[in-house]
Amino acid sequence: MPLHRSAGERTFDAALYALLALAAFTTVYPFIYLLIISLNETADALKGGLYFWPRKFTLENYAYVFQKDTLLRASVNSVLRTVIQTVVSVFACGMIAYVLSRRHFMLRRFFIMMLIVTMYVSGGLIPTYLLIKNLHLMNTFAVYIVPGLVSAFYIFVMRTFFEQLPDGLVESAYIDGANDFRIYTQIILPVSLPVLATIALYVAVGEWNSWFDNYLYNSRNQKLAVLQYELQKMIQVVESTQQEDGSGEGPRVISPLTIKSTLTILVTVPILLVYPFLQRYFVKGLTLGSMKD
Repeated sequence: MPLHRSAGERTFDAALYALLALAAFTTVYPFIYLLIISLNETADALKGGLYFWPRKFTLENYAYVFQKDTLLRASVNSVLRTVIQTVVSVFACGMIAYVLSRRHFMLRRFFIMMLIVTMYVSGGLIPTYLLIKNLHLMNTFAVYIVPGLVSAFYIFVMRTFFEQLPDGLVESAYIDGANDFRIYTQIILPVSLPVLATIALYVAVGEWNSWFDNYLYNSRNQKLAVLQYELQKMIQVVESTQQEDGSGEGPRVISPLTIKSTLTILVTVPILLVYPFLQRYFVKGLTLGSMKD
């Protein structure tokens, strides 16, 4: 039989739904606002008053961005960097996390303490730069991969997840004669999709948005430029042009306001396309990795 709800309960539900809808709109609206600015004519956008739709629709901002010849190569470098680093980093962090999750590992506590120290103490920018230089990683694609190969935070998240897996999985594999590497690749990884997807999303977003290492280590090699670095240079060019032109209402096609909005949309869309496929693993991975039996 259907439950009869009182007027007070229905009012409470309506108020709750309205509050959630408001929170959702508040979360999404900044992205919508940037999209509106990017699709509006520059001179009109500088006047303000744009809230829910473009006043003068145009694609000139996107045309200005895509006319740059260097963006295609930079986009390829960013995609390669993101894919390679995500795969390699997840695999490497997972191997370390699996070893540290084994209670019979003699140096387990020592290596855990060493990783904890790296989370609170860093070498600093200058020593890191000198290390990269001495390792001959300057002006190479490897500088995007090697320095960030492992992360203590990712290792601890994965270790916590591995510790919650039944011990019988590993013990039965040992009985069957499997070594640790085979156990990790053929048993642990297939049942750890939630935490793997969680770490993969973290790594991918970080690598996709990274540009400062390009500025520090590969600024002299245009062939290794990544998308974010090229977009950063484009913003600087637009801002310097506006300073030369004064208010920015001259014959220029775009302004820093519209170009920043356009670039934000362009770099955010790939993440938005990937996240829905990883969302269920992302939430489950964080939840399972935070509970203890």
